[in-house]
Amino acid sequence: MQIILMEKISNLGQLGDVVNVKSGFARNYLIPQGKAKRATEQAIAEFQSRRAELEKKQTAVLAAAQAVAAKLDGLLVQITQKAGSDGKLFGSVTNANIAEALTGLGFSVERTMIHMPHGQLKQVGDYPLTISLHSDVKASITVSVLGDSTF
Repeated sequence: MQIILMEKISNLGQLGDVVNVKSGFARNYLIPQGKAKRATEQAIAEFQSRRAELEKKQTAVLAAAQAVAAKLDGLLVQITQKAGSDGKLFGSVTNANIAEALTGLGFSVERTMIHMPHGQLKQVGDYPLTISLHSDVKASITVSVLGDSTF
């Protein structure tokens, strides 16, 4: 299915690119999220008339993401979970737990933005993680998992 991108999407294209994607990806994700439209003659003409407005909006979103990244970069987030005497957690620390902790600190971060390369955190310790705020903006934080042995 041919679509026109309404914003930059990593590994797919830039704003205004007409690309071919699988129809399910377009129908179920890109079009409902407002990230793309079907590439009809009318949609392309409408995009060309609104291109400057959309580019201005994209630069504003990018600037906001860079501002948040500047505040987040190098941040230490502490999360306390119940743990055994060997440092192994009862349960695990997920990206949802980290997003909740960041929201408590005043940052608006969705759980899908947090990249955990080795999966959920199941041991007490410090873990460097990456937060993808925009397709071009990434911030590095450290999550410190602390054990709570009180039952």
